[in-house]
Amino acid sequence: MLLAIDTATRVISLALHDGERVLAETSWETANHHTVELAPAVQEMLGRAGLTPARLKAVAVALGPGSFTGLRIGLGLAKGLAAACQIPLIGVPTLEILAAAQPRFDGELIAVLAAGRGRICAQRFGWTVNAWEPLEEPAIMDWETLLGQLGQTPALLSGEVSAAAIQKVVAAAASGQALTLAPAAARLRRAAYLADRAWQRLWRNETDNPDTLVPIYLHQPGVPHP
Repeated sequence: MLLAIDTATRVISLALHDGERVLAETSWETANHHTVELAPAVQEMLGRAGLTPARLKAVAVALGPGSFTGLRIGLGLAKGLAAACQIPLIGVPTLEILAAAQPRFDGELIAVLAAGRGRICAQRFGWTVNAWEPLEEPAIMDWETLLGQLGQTPALLSGEVSAAAIQKVVAAAASGQALTLAPAAARLRRAAYLADRAWQRLWRNETDNPDTLVPIYLHQPGVPHP
């Protein structure tokens, strides 16, 4: 059994995956209460599935980008479980989790996360064989910059898109940009897809060292954002 933990943003998501099917999953938006909500939610999920931490075979965690606090809390719990249960640890970039939820699309996929102060963290993906793979490194920008970068190549947009941003996306599409917004349910970042990616890596024996695994920050903690 693999436990997947995603606390990269205000959306927290957990899942239990046995390698063939998802046995449990829960997602919710927290008011920055990751510290007090995460561990009890993990305990509750394991209890409902009739499991104890000793039954876990691996733990997966969203690595970022994301909020400094959220990433530290999720990675800290994941490392603690991996050490206590002596099981493999697998880190997966946050935007790859968003991408994994989308079906094949004839064009590019753009995954976004809220980055605060009206900005987003965005990354472009392209379809290769049977999965979305990154075309570039993630970057922080505003919506005007992202929409201005889009050409005539069809693009599917998924992730954390605010109501104000939806209006901008709709306006861009109406102006002729080949831009499609994924449905709200498909834009939710779900730990089940984190678990899927983690199992693929586990089967290839691609695990991470708990002593050296660190979050992916686009800005260093304590350094003012530009």
